Amino acid sequence: MLQTATTIENHPLDEQLVAMLIRDHCSHTRPALERLWDYYRNDLDFDFADDKRPYRAAQQQGLPWRLTRTGPAPARPFDADGARREIVIENDIGWRVHTLVDFMFGKSVHIQSRAADPQRAQLIERVLNATFEANGGVCFLQDMALLGGVYGYVDVLLRTDRLPRHISSDGTGMGASAPDQPASEPEPHERAVRFASQLVLETVEAPRAIPVLDPADYRKLVGYILHYTQALNEVDHTSLLSRLVDAGGHPRARQATMEVTEIWTDRGVWTYHDHELVAHTPHRLGVLPVVHMQNLPQPFFYEGLSEVEPLIPLQDELNTRLSDRANRVTMQSFKMYLGKGIDNFVERPIGPGQMWQTDNPEASIETFGGDGESPSEEAHINEIREAMDKTSAVTAVAAGLLRNKVGNLTSENALRIVMMGLLARTQKKRVTYGKGIERVCEMVLRAMHTAGVLRTSDDERRVTLHWPSPLPEDQAQRLAEAKLKLDIGVPREQVLAELGYGATCGAAG
Repeated sequence: MLQTATTIENHPLDEQLVAMLIRDHCSHTRPALERLWDYYRNDLDFDFADDKRPYRAAQQQGLPWRLTRTGPAPARPFDADGARREIVIENDIGWRVHTLVDFMFGKSVHIQSRAADPQRAQLIERVLNATFEANGGVCFLQDMALLGGVYGYVDVLLRTDRLPRHISSDGTGMGASAPDQPASEPEPHERAVRFASQLVLETVEAPRAIPVLDPADYRKLVGYILHYTQALNEVDHTSLLSRLVDAGGHPRARQATMEVTEIWTDRGVWTYHDHELVAHTPHRLGVLPVVHMQNLPQPFFYEGLSEVEPLIPLQDELNTRLSDRANRVTMQSFKMYLGKGIDNFVERPIGPGQMWQTDNPEASIETFGGDGESPSEEAHINEIREAMDKTSAVTAVAAGLLRNKVGNLTSENALRIVMMGLLARTQKKRVTYGKGIERVCEMVLRAMHTAGVLRTSDDERRVTLHWPSPLPEDQAQRLAEAKLKLDIGVPREQVLAELGYGATCGAAG
């Protein structure tokens, strides 16, 4: 149990509520989320005691017992001699998730400030760009899209407990009493950029996040709990395992860990180590520093729609049929002979020019085996792959695999028609992630305003995102279109931002 909430000033969450949420999360929510990651990653569990196949893929958990020989055993084993069945795992989920991430954030996203003053807008764009660059740039956005695609949602946390050192823990210098208007004397630009580069944006994966929702509105957070196990750089001397030794006389020690719980609110963060309160860091932002992004919108739910979850049954069926085909091929690839009434038939070699002699008129040699065609099996496997294409909206064309039925894709319009489903899905995700990135920018500017480093109004914290085309484009055609936009009066700054020459969110290099 955590320490009593009444001992902590202004603690908004009840101790029993927090303990119940953590318990339910660890017993129900986290195992389901970890399974989603297992199917995406399909990592290998190595067992070097098995010299034939010293690994087990994560997706094998979805195969039937007759293939894996694990779990409750029937009355008679499938293979009486104990032979292992052929297992074939083809991860059709991982490459689809990666393709969606590439279409989302394969190129830089450009930020344009909505501030009326061009100089203020340029400074705000520099500040925001410095924050994203300091937190990984385009890799930060790709990680965000990957976690959101796997789990259905992702949260971005502004680490107010790690603000630059000159901001004291009690809020001194936070400028809470300042009016919500720009200061008459602007702060030095370099100081603002330096401060922005020290802000920590953390992508929070779903297995260690416990949102506390407003009972009246599921879209609002009243609290946010992080619960996870942290490894320590020391040996655990308290466990029974540390007192045992292996065959070589070395201790079987293990690394020490501790259980960490962080309770975030709009007032501050309370940190517990192994159920004991170790830190309380208040902040005066006035809002909970968490931005929630759904991967795909799901009405009336905090969680969004995952890219992995609907593909799991199809992936299990595909792996099962591929394993069945591998076993069939193994049995039928070689011809076998059944000899009747011939002495020493097994010991004698079979080859060209070999003859057998017998006085038994009932003797015979029968041939069976050999790989035969199974059109229904191949059709079933192809239909499973097509079902995965329709469910995920990611086809093999997006991964660079062209088949004869695709035709001649020499024009951009033809390519758009072929990948219409993927482009529509990407556009839908750009709405949800785009709103999230805009809120992250607003939260960064609010933190700088509260710290007194860069004073901004609510209107100046608004930004516009310019997304690049996910498809290959003709640069000459883009420049010609940009010139036409300038001729009809489109602002020069907007045209340059669309071309990628403005401030960049997550720019590479």
